[in-house]
Amino acid sequence: MKTRFGIGLGLAAGVGFASMGAITICNSARADEGMWLFTKPPTKMLKEKYGFEPDKAWLEHVQKSAVRFNDGGSGSFVSSEGLVMTNHHVGSGDLEKHSTPEKNLLKTGFYAKTRDEEIKCDDLELNVLWEVQDVTDLVKGAVGKDMSTADANTARRKKMLGLEKECEDASKKSPDGPAAYDCQVVTLYKGGKYHQYKYKRFTDVRIVMAPEQDAAFFGGDTDNFEYPRFDLDMCFFHVYEDGKPYKPEHYLKWSPNGAEDNELTFVAGHPGGTERLNTVDHLKFMRDVEAPLNMRRLWRREVQLETFMARNKEWERIAGPDFFGVQNGRKARTGILAGLQDPKLMQTKMDAEKKLRAAVDANPDNKGQWGGAWDDIKKAFDNYKTFYARTRSIGISGDLFNIARDLVRLADELPKPSPERLREYADSNLDSLYLGMYSSKPIYDDLEIDRIASSLANMTELLGGDDPYVQKALGGLSPKARAEQLVKGTKLKDVETRKAIAKGGTQAIAESKDPMIMLAKDLDSESRALRKRFEDEIEGAQRDAYSKIAAAKFAVEGEDAYPDATFTLRLAFGPIKGYKENGKDVPPFSNFEGMYSRANERKGQKGFDLPQRVWDRKDKLDLKTPLNFVSTADIIGGNSGSPVVNKKGEVVGLIFDGNIQSLILDLAYTEEQARAVAVDSRGIIEAMKKIYDAGPLADEILKK
Repeated sequence: MKTRFGIGLGLAAGVGFASMGAITICNSARADEGMWLFTKPPTKMLKEKYGFEPDKAWLEHVQKSAVRFNDGGSGSFVSSEGLVMTNHHVGSGDLEKHSTPEKNLLKTGFYAKTRDEEIKCDDLELNVLWEVQDVTDLVKGAVGKDMSTADANTARRKKMLGLEKECEDASKKSPDGPAAYDCQVVTLYKGGKYHQYKYKRFTDVRIVMAPEQDAAFFGGDTDNFEYPRFDLDMCFFHVYEDGKPYKPEHYLKWSPNGAEDNELTFVAGHPGGTERLNTVDHLKFMRDVEAPLNMRRLWRREVQLETFMARNKEWERIAGPDFFGVQNGRKARTGILAGLQDPKLMQTKMDAEKKLRAAVDANPDNKGQWGGAWDDIKKAFDNYKTFYARTRSIGISGDLFNIARDLVRLADELPKPSPERLREYADSNLDSLYLGMYSSKPIYDDLEIDRIASSLANMTELLGGDDPYVQKALGGLSPKARAEQLVKGTKLKDVETRKAIAKGGTQAIAESKDPMIMLAKDLDSESRALRKRFEDEIEGAQRDAYSKIAAAKFAVEGEDAYPDATFTLRLAFGPIKGYKENGKDVPPFSNFEGMYSRANERKGQKGFDLPQRVWDRKDKLDLKTPLNFVSTADIIGGNSGSPVVNKKGEVVGLIFDGNIQSLILDLAYTEEQARAVAVDSRGIIEAMKKIYDAGPLADEILKK
């Protein structure tokens, strides 16, 4: 489960956005704003403001040291022995998969003293961005002049899949061998440009070290998104290739002295998604339709999971990651909704849009090319309002149903040429799909029943019990009874059964009496129809319209701008810097002494119980060692685990969160109080050596 500042999650709730004076719109790039492409870094801005200009060698080194966790989150190579650093909450899903009632790794932490003791993650994939190619002309050139919006979107999608296949076919001839690379065509500026990213792919990844969750997430929900923080939110993996330790050409060396107040730092990570380029009408759809419905779902699920976990200790353990993710997802959406409901923010967006439209309208040629784009966005989202709720309500949760749906769709899609398939079943995505589908991770009947029953009940509430789709899903039973029937009757918990059905293709699906497979078959027709309607009428219209708006922005404001985040590699920057809150100075650094003081101050309260090992080692620590710090770097969900580096490209920290004022960054950048929160590199080494007896691991990191 991805949590906190992993992709899609990681923002908090209950925020009043009174301090909006420093908000900027993304293309203006004032202050330290920007999630910049490595192929188009803000070199001019950095040179003018900070007297530093990263050269090509610096950029390539940082780029090829950065790692993407394919299930959400960021990381980096930090040793010549293939050691990858990320957050505890990015690695917590893998820790949970290898936990048992008798040995809960989230509770106890983990350290492999030797390579033989490392835990192999059989469904974890890491990606490193290796090459970038601009394919904008090729993708846009696939669209004929007189094509409908739907046909244009289909043509683009086919071209993108075709380019990915060509790239991967070519990579199979590389010295690295087959399947060494993944290729992905990335949409930038919401359709303004298209880049093909070639990733080096790693699937032999093993857990080396993680502290206890109580140390990694010290302060719990109370301190989440607050500052000062006192968290050891770190986790380390080793990467292997052909069964041998991987020796990366590029990895980040460790700064011997950390960083200082006001020192310029950089963040290299994979922010999941921002909405800064959205038109006002698009934002209004989010505010009035999308966010409220999603909030309803998250609030509902949070209460259900809390009730489930209260039944017994084992249910608390198995549902903990789900609860953690839903709770933080709810906070994320609450924060975004609060921003959308803020009149000052919306007025800022309206003013910027009005200014751009006026500049376009002032030139007859520009107006003819681009002037109608904003109205097209409005029409698309007016249309989406008519079926958005249905689209969001027909899904069924749970690992087992997701496996069943993939098996059903694989049988339908694989006989087609790769560019004709649904994107997730294209040749370029199959290795990753199979890696997840054939995972041996534990699936718990009680939790699966609760997940499926919850989604069936939600569907019934939103669509009504007489809806034909609902009746088909329930099969004449209550949501709870239907969930029990499905989970107890399916054989899909067995990995070999999944493989056999996948190998059998359409015949195996047609002959299957597995209730989960049968349900996925029964429901797939409408699910596909709604997806096609979205792609034809909404996605296609957005791509067309936003492509025009991007062209207008480039023409009026220049091309020195960064695109919205897309869970692809970006470079952010900013100095380590405190801020003022409620008239008081918030210092940029916290330390171990503050952690122990906070634990004593809130003793007995949930979330503030430091592990006994941390108490026992207090006298060994230099309590003044910096533990966490904040900077003005522009980050968002997906940046979890991103390295913070100095001008030399040396590690000085590890991003794990943002403060409560950073919630606005989905929509607009503000430097006044919003801060990225990181674990200090000095605190990481101090904890390894003096709390966790992981001196050899610290030596590997510090090795010159």
